Amino acid sequence: MKFQHFFAAMALAAIIFTGCEKANIDVDTTPADGSAMGEVSGVWPKGSTQVIKGDIVIPAGKSLTIEEGVTVLMDTVAKPEIIVKGNLYSLGTEQNPVKFTVNDFYKTAAKKFGKLWGGILAAPSCAELVLDHTILEYGGNTTSDASTSVKQGLYKAVAGENLPALWFSNINGKLIVQNTIFRNFQEDCTYIEGGKIIFANNVFYTTGVTGGEAMNFKSGCVADLANNLVYSTNTNAFKLSNSGDRTPQAYIIAYNNTMVNTGWRRPTAKGGSVWVEATVRAELYNNLFVNTRFGIKRDTKKPEDSRSIFSNNWYYGYDQTTVNQFQPTSEIIAGTNDVISKTAGANDPMLVNYPLNTSTSNADYNTAWDFHLQNGSPALTKGKTNFTRNFAAGIIVNGVNYTSPAPSAFVGAYGTK
Repeated sequence: MKFQHFFAAMALAAIIFTGCEKANIDVDTTPADGSAMGEVSGVWPKGSTQVIKGDIVIPAGKSLTIEEGVTVLMDTVAKPEIIVKGNLYSLGTEQNPVKFTVNDFYKTAAKKFGKLWGGILAAPSCAELVLDHTILEYGGNTTSDASTSVKQGLYKAVAGENLPALWFSNINGKLIVQNTIFRNFQEDCTYIEGGKIIFANNVFYTTGVTGGEAMNFKSGCVADLANNLVYSTNTNAFKLSNSGDRTPQAYIIAYNNTMVNTGWRRPTAKGGSVWVEATVRAELYNNLFVNTRFGIKRDTKKPEDSRSIFSNNWYYGYDQTTVNQFQPTSEIIAGTNDVISKTAGANDPMLVNYPLNTSTSNADYNTAWDFHLQNGSPALTKGKTNFTRNFAAGIIVNGVNYTSPAPSAFVGAYGTK
């Protein structure tokens, strides 16, 4: 009988151990809803709600897959950070996106710029990260000495920094961000310090209290950025820089993007639309600037690489003040075959549904707006398609080949419906 009890106890222990192993001890990954803090990996299943009660860490060498329709609900007292040392795959669909968010009753006008949780912070050991059909909102908390990211030397590793929605830092890593919405963040949406990168078909709005870019790239990045819509960032839609002394040299190709009202809420030298600096190699084609502050602006003390190319971009200003600051100078870059208005209202791109007289200081986004081009728009045929993008052949991530979009003959992120 003693032997029977012994073997029964051993079998029970094995079952318990197996169950703990599947659940990674620190996180409930049962098919139903769960809650998490500490180390996590495995799968958060379709349609579940995962309540994040404290900072979570995906360990190096492990992966977390988030299936379609998952709500990742952040505790607004703990204000969690998501530390990615392994791999993260957030795989929503158009009908059922993944959402990193807070409870609806926190989404007030007073919290328009978030600060209610941290951000997704991918350490140099993170090899792969995918955000597809994902919504990130109401984050961007300010770090303290107690923050996990500060203690572990991640991001800028000091207290008092406003976290981006996404930080990625592996020059040998692979980063795919597509069909994703960034909204209601205190400062930068993304801060990228290396990797092979595609940003495509994303939307950025209501971000930046006193600073912040939509897409901020540093040395070590090789990227294609296409078909993105950026509305009223506090600072730039794109900050393209080779700062940081990492190899490879930053090489960014940005094409067929639409920028509206960007830069006006930060009336300093860097507030604008696209900022290029520090020997970044940049190519910009077919981008649409609507009522933005400046166009493509360089740091004259630390300019871009001489191989950079600017071509077939379109500039529209509702008033003369906006039009005047589009005009080329030593700082404001004019490209080949650009369409640059010289008088207020000239070269209207004919957007389907956006009031062109909307105040340039407006940061509130109306989801009923439609930035497609109308039939008959003069911008439909002004794009350039015969250039080579970095990742036409694609980047293989988690067994899937992600390709950057083909360039379009129209200007901006959207043609006709």
